[in-house]
Amino acid sequence: MQHTNQNINQLLQRCEIGEHSAQLEIYKRYYRAMYNTALRILKNSFDAEDMMQESFLIAFTKLSTFKGEVTFGSWLKRIVINKCLTQLKKNKRFEEVKLEVKRDYDYDEENVDYSSIKSETVLESLNQLKDNYRIALTLHLIEGFDYEEVSEIMKISYQNSRTTISRAKNKLREALSTQKV
Repeated sequence: MQHTNQNINQLLQRCEIGEHSAQLEIYKRYYRAMYNTALRILKNSFDAEDMMQESFLIAFTKLSTFKGEVTFGSWLKRIVINKCLTQLKKNKRFEEVKLEVKRDYDYDEENVDYSSIKSETVLESLNQLKDNYRIALTLHLIEGFDYEEVSEIMKISYQNSRTTISRAKNKLREALSTQKV
């Protein structure tokens, strides 16, 4: 891992001086992951491709602002996510829904065995959720952001982030339970 980080750091230094071969190598290493992130948010391959390309351009032009506090991949993914959310807002497909704060009550959930459900079915069900639910779950469960990071990215309160993710999980469970029947 250390060798890879050193190699990435060397490539980034070469990118800063405008070396195109280094930029191409960085692109080759990260484009699939960034495209998949964009596709999960935008649900459209053409938009995902555009946002991924624009994100790389931004990253290469703003490389001097990369401080190395996180890995380059994490920094780039954050650019992709922010770019995709901005695109959704521009297209007015992302409608912010204000949620009232409700207390989470523990309830007995029926014991459902989800192990037989294929990942494709889960992703299809996830894509059927409302945009704010789908985005919150994607950021939290797939991209690995915690509640606070999701709240910052989506520009909602921390409590709203927890509530949205909780409700989205419940909606996903409902959708998956109807798939099993």
